Amino acid sequence: MGRDCSPWVKLMDKVSANTPGLQEQNRISDRLTFLYVERCVINRAENAITITDTRGTVNVPVTLLSVLLLGPGTKVTHRAVELAADCGVMFIWVGEQGVRYYAHGKPLSASSKLIQRQAALVSNVKSRAAVCRKMYQMRFKEDVSGKTIQELRGLEGTRIARVYYEQAKMTGVPWNYRTYNLDDFTANDSINQALTAAHQCLYGICHSAIVALGLSPALGFVHTGHENSFVYDIADLYKHTITIPIAFDMVASGVGDIPGAVRRETRDVFKKTKLLKQIIKDLHSIIQIEGEDAPEVDILNLWDDKLGEVDGNKNYGSKLADAIEAEEDDPDDEGSGETEAVWSY
Repeated sequence: MGRDCSPWVKLMDKVSANTPGLQEQNRISDRLTFLYVERCVINRAENAITITDTRGTVNVPVTLLSVLLLGPGTKVTHRAVELAADCGVMFIWVGEQGVRYYAHGKPLSASSKLIQRQAALVSNVKSRAAVCRKMYQMRFKEDVSGKTIQELRGLEGTRIARVYYEQAKMTGVPWNYRTYNLDDFTANDSINQALTAAHQCLYGICHSAIVALGLSPALGFVHTGHENSFVYDIADLYKHTITIPIAFDMVASGVGDIPGAVRRETRDVFKKTKLLKQIIKDLHSIIQIEGEDAPEVDILNLWDDKLGEVDGNKNYGSKLADAIEAEEDDPDDEGSGETEAVWSY
């Protein structure tokens, strides 16, 4: 039988089995923000993600990409998912125009340290309230340290209503109230379509930063009860300065494809303002952590009620084997009874 010379085999012949090591991968905050794709095939060529549609193929260096939003009609190969998982590229499956979130892939972080910190903060009423105030303070110019959570909710409602009013007045775009129909995107008026498209892009980049650092999207502080509560917490920090102005500006410009124009504009603004780097910085501040966001090697420790954590690569029962062997050598010697190990396996 002759050799199969199909384009698929030729492509796979070029694919390298090697992926960039942890030291070669860019820090999360240094990566591009996101790409939205639909009706295309996602594949792999060496250490690049390839995106192929009727217009041709584009190669995207995998270590420069943070999140890939996969819209309807997207097909992903196993090799592409393998590369993305190894290099910490977040795949997020979304609906038409990005108005629904369905699933996401493997994050870059391999440590549970930060999610444990997040869980500790959200599980204590006092520390949770302190984090809520910190996030509200990031949106207000005046000091809110003496405000109750209920008062802060009221101030936030007034603030965001003022933002909508001021943007409508500035751009001349008619504004009534915020509404959206998840079942029929086109049923919404132009400004609400634009706001939904812009916010979904913001949710995507926030979601990527959160899970890439090893935090939980579900453990929110202001928002609660939803699998993406913390995503909404973080996104609310930037809506008034980024996505809401973009939405009003795009509608005011009279572009035909509002969702597409909004996504392209948000992508450009995210890159220009280095939003992903700011999100990483703000997450560090909110969760009260220090240090860089470089990838960590896989670490598996054991919980200890006195020491906190001990090395997980040791067998703490190894002395039992020594005791058994000693007992076999001298049946009359009861031994010390100690069984804690010191050797690694």
